[in-house]
Amino acid sequence: MGILSFLGFTILVAVITYFASRKYKGDIIVKDLTALTIAGSLLLTNLSTEQIVGLNGQAFTEGILVMAWETLAAIAMVVTAIFLLPRYMKGKIITIPQFLEQRYDLNTKYITSGLFLTGYAVVFLPIVLYTGSIAINTMFDVPQLLGVSDNIALWICVFSIGIIGSIYGVFGGLKAVVISDTINAVGLLIGGVMIPVFGFIAIGDGSMMDGMNILFEENADKFDAIGDSESSIPFATIFTGMMLVQLFYWGTNQAIVQRALAAKNLEEGQKGILLASFIKILGPIIVVLPGIIAFHMFGDTLEKADEAYPMLVNKVLPTSLVGFFAAVLFGAILSSFNSAINSSVALFALDIYKPYINKEASEQKVERSGKLFGIGLALFAMFIAPLLQYTESIFSYLQQVNGCYSVPILTIVVLGILSKRIPAIAAKVAIFAGAGLYLAYIILDATILEGFFPHFLHMMAILTVLIILLMIIIGKLYPRETPFEQKYTGEPEYIEPWKYTKIVGVVICLLVVGVYIVFA
Repeated sequence: MGILSFLGFTILVAVITYFASRKYKGDIIVKDLTALTIAGSLLLTNLSTEQIVGLNGQAFTEGILVMAWETLAAIAMVVTAIFLLPRYMKGKIITIPQFLEQRYDLNTKYITSGLFLTGYAVVFLPIVLYTGSIAINTMFDVPQLLGVSDNIALWICVFSIGIIGSIYGVFGGLKAVVISDTINAVGLLIGGVMIPVFGFIAIGDGSMMDGMNILFEENADKFDAIGDSESSIPFATIFTGMMLVQLFYWGTNQAIVQRALAAKNLEEGQKGILLASFIKILGPIIVVLPGIIAFHMFGDTLEKADEAYPMLVNKVLPTSLVGFFAAVLFGAILSSFNSAINSSVALFALDIYKPYINKEASEQKVERSGKLFGIGLALFAMFIAPLLQYTESIFSYLQQVNGCYSVPILTIVVLGILSKRIPAIAAKVAIFAGAGLYLAYIILDATILEGFFPHFLHMMAILTVLIILLMIIIGKLYPRETPFEQKYTGEPEYIEPWKYTKIVGVVICLLVVGVYIVFA
């Protein structure tokens, strides 16, 4: 029954997506998305198994304090909607590196495109494939089903997800990605809320309220949002590197921002981001609370914390619903994977192949080059993903390693907007210095100087300040000959902001503060 419902829902999404997106023929560039599709695609691109499995695994170990990764995202999304998106859309950009080309120069665009692609290939894509395979493996007991070892089952799941995701991301185009995302977003929100509900019922022997009371009373220490110095998120880091990570992810990460950049106008883009940010405040119900429920039910019996969420799903969901939820989770896995692949196709085709490799290439040849690159990138990620089974906490690994490119890219984007005189050479120095220093920190912290450095989120903040000072000094010594001015020559309606953006943004920020007050 579970496998039948899994196949039924997955095929339904594929059929709807095919008929709704076939007229776009795999187009890289789309400029007609509405607020609802933007919000749905943003949530599904973000809310995949590296979040659901990884963050619930951390909640299993540490409790609700890890909700910072979800709730604080809402504030970063408000900043993106009010401050960053209007600048991006005024420049009519399709990729973040294109904005950096407008602000600095062509070489800055090449370097940042390369950084993004490296990050997707080495870090993000393999993690999505690995965590997705862990979830599918556990829910369907693939080793038992196919009569193979755990390791072989992992490889089978990785390549199955990778191949299907590549078909969506490479051949379906952005429109296919966002349509499938929107459908799966609805299913994931419904299915995601079902897990803690059935968990409470299981704990309370049939009574949801009794289950809630038992969980809160017997695990009170798990419901403290203020992390101490020994936790993965000390409270002070919320005001340093945590906000930088969130701003990079929601404001400058190509795989995320591409959804808003595809809006039919600024108003729809802002409404889509703010709608998604409101739902992110409720995110801990899906990606944190189940981890605490799993701790209550399984205790220390699990070998790895990342197994907590799929084990809980198998334990509390009726058999008839396991297949549906697995299909929704499978959609979330595909969403994150094909979104990164699609963004990589756009980055390579528009920012590297067309301007650098073949300037005279036709539109068809540019798209074909991007698709071939996307296929190669997907295959590379499939071979890397199974090796991640040897890491301890997959979510911590993801957030820590991302600093190699998040720190320098966020810095040059923000300073590029705030300053009109900082030259292109300052951006290049910042990229190499930021990535190099952070990589050196990771290596040293893991080897001869382990325990010497502050928390990695604090290190992100320290390096960001150093890079900013370095760029300002270079800007004073070698300023641009003429101040940068962003020009817009299109229709005024396209960059007309939503009149309630700031009001709604303030309300969302107050809600985030309220959540912390409740759990402090």
